[in-house]
Amino acid sequence: MDSNTDFRRSSLASTAFFQKLGAELIFTQDREGRYLSFYWQKSELYNLTVEQIADRGAIDNFQPLPVIPYLDRVHRVLETLIPERFSYQFCHAEQYFLFDLTVTPVMSSNGKAAKVLVMGYLLSDKPTDESKKNQAFDSEFQQKMLPPEIEIPAISPSPYSEIDRKIISKIAQNLHRTLNLETIWQQTANCLGQALNASRCIICSYQQTSDFFDSSTLKVVAEHRQEPYSSMLGLELRATEQPGWIETLGTLKPVAVEFAYPPDDPFQRHSVLVAATSYEGEPNALIGLHRCGNCPEWSPVELEFARELVAQVGSAIAHATLYQELEKARAEAVALSQLKTQFLANTSHELRTPLNGIIGFLKLLIDGMADDPEEAREFILEAHRSALHLFSIIDDILDVAKIEAGKMQLDLAPVKLGELFQQVENFTRVQVQSKQLQFQIPTLIAEQEIIVYGNYQRLLQIILNLTGNAIKFTNEGGIWISTEVIKKKVTFQNQQFPGMLKIRVADTGIGVSLDQQDKLFESFFQVDGDRTRKYGGTGLGLAISQKLVEAMGGTVNFYSMGEGLGSTVTFTVPLYQEPLTNQF
Repeated sequence: MDSNTDFRRSSLASTAFFQKLGAELIFTQDREGRYLSFYWQKSELYNLTVEQIADRGAIDNFQPLPVIPYLDRVHRVLETLIPERFSYQFCHAEQYFLFDLTVTPVMSSNGKAAKVLVMGYLLSDKPTDESKKNQAFDSEFQQKMLPPEIEIPAISPSPYSEIDRKIISKIAQNLHRTLNLETIWQQTANCLGQALNASRCIICSYQQTSDFFDSSTLKVVAEHRQEPYSSMLGLELRATEQPGWIETLGTLKPVAVEFAYPPDDPFQRHSVLVAATSYEGEPNALIGLHRCGNCPEWSPVELEFARELVAQVGSAIAHATLYQELEKARAEAVALSQLKTQFLANTSHELRTPLNGIIGFLKLLIDGMADDPEEAREFILEAHRSALHLFSIIDDILDVAKIEAGKMQLDLAPVKLGELFQQVENFTRVQVQSKQLQFQIPTLIAEQEIIVYGNYQRLLQIILNLTGNAIKFTNEGGIWISTEVIKKKVTFQNQQFPGMLKIRVADTGIGVSLDQQDKLFESFFQVDGDRTRKYGGTGLGLAISQKLVEAMGGTVNFYSMGEGLGSTVTFTVPLYQEPLTNQF
């Protein structure tokens, strides 16, 4: 079997795999540039066959122009093991094709690479102004290598060959050595600013949002500047007001803009080169290079240099951003694990306390320790109260499990607020009196009746949770419950309601520090261990209340001026019908 047959079979076997990668042009090459496999989606349009690619001696083969700089790139990728992305021209049957290419090393088991995988797509099939120059440059190289009897005219190489590719390679290596986003930003600003002799180079962070062009400001996160230009670090710049920004974010191509400032501005004439870094076709940062005064305009070579480098920066930013997100997720997972561990410890204590009460009082009865029937009845009542407390804790735990599993279902119906408040007062009267606290709750007569839309048992659970917390954490002063009607039509579950009712539970208790308040509604969170041991509780009440309120179309808010300054919790629920009065 000859080598051409092997090549054809390899290419055919790889076609399905290549198509899955989603690239238009994919091939593998060895160090000498020989094709090991080949697939181009549009090859039939240009009369290019696998047989022609396999026949490496054919004059109409699919060749890069010029060959030598292209092979230099392949060698650099194989040596540094760093992928490169660039535009390059190929020729087949006197027709020129400009491709956007990504060259990636194919690693072997020994950690080295002997071949590259090249993926790309066609940018143009029209000959460029440099086509003949590039072809002539390639011919000049062949003139040196071929026997003297073969004469090929020598023409100077394209200006593009003047770019020092080692600069890009070294910058790319440095960028890929770190996963610190701030370091990548600053290294990019320094390298580009110095390499292109810019008066200033700024890097702006970018995140795609649906309303970007409505509120399009980008923050300057890194900067390299020459004296005497003032710093722009930390400034937030509006994209629509900066020359070329919107265009480069849309096209992902460098844009050079020339304009003049007012005569009294120290910059005077201003030349700006802006480029958007990207990953998988999505921009992730914006680079702005400024030349001020009488500096030369940006050349095509510099534009190409910037385009190649930002491709490397885009992938480095994407990897660093992903790493930061993973680190954040890991830290959150560790914190949640610690909270759950603390929760289990606290819950174990909470479960043991009423359970010990039940066992203890029942043991007294079994051992005949009651002196008379009245004392026996008291033991039974205490055991019953402990059992109810135990049931309440277990019920909270089950509620959290249902909520986190998405299985909490509520049947909603009209609910009379007066009946709810009466139940709350009945349940909390003994606790309030035992602590000698003031307690104020609206008493609604028939003419003032407010009807809300919700689940009766869950609304009662919410108010009892909030009121119970207020009583628990208040040692002197009191608790006040009030309501406020918000007359603004709302839609919930495809049903329109005349407004919302806000229920407010305020106390003069121990309060919560400002830095802890945003965590109060997290499951398993408790302000601190000392309070938990002193006051008890599992830390689930507010989290459960918030989820239940949201399931009924409302919101919950917590307010406290700080420790020792009391607390106020409010929540809203839809009004079933408009009441006669607005506030109680």
